[in-house]
Amino acid sequence: MYDHDEFRPRRLYRNTRNRRIAGVFSGIADYMNFSICATRFLGLFAILMTMPLGLLAYAAAALMLQPMPDNAYSDPVEENFVRSIRKSPEETFSKVSYRFKNIDSRLQKMERYVTSKRFELDREFDELRDS
Repeated sequence: MYDHDEFRPRRLYRNTRNRRIAGVFSGIADYMNFSICATRFLGLFAILMTMPLGLLAYAAAALMLQPMPDNAYSDPVEENFVRSIRKSPEETFSKVSYRFKNIDSRLQKMERYVTSKRFELDREFDELRDS
C-alpha cells in the first residue's frame, strides 16, 4: 500500500533537519506540535531520571524511527496545514467544512442567476452594447 520512501504525515519520524543527536526529540516535537526546546529538555530529564532504561529507549527509537524524507512537504503552506490537522483535527475539519459550505452557497447563487430571466436580459443588453 505504501512505499517506504513515501511520506505519511500522520506517522512519527526522526526529524534529521533539526537534530542534535539522532532527531528523535525533534521528530516528537514536530509530530506533537510542541516546542523543540521544551521537548528536548523534558526528554533529557526523562532519560537522566530513568538511566539506563531511558538511554536504551532513546537508542531504540533512533534505530526504529525512519528519518523524515527531504521532500516531506511541498511548501510551507502544506506543512502548516498538516501540523494544524495533528494539533486540532476537529478545528481543521470545521474550517474546511465552512469553506466548502461557503463555496457551495456561492455556486448556488451563480446557478440561480444563470438560470434566471435576469441573466438572459443582461446577455441581450451586453450584445446590444457590443453591437
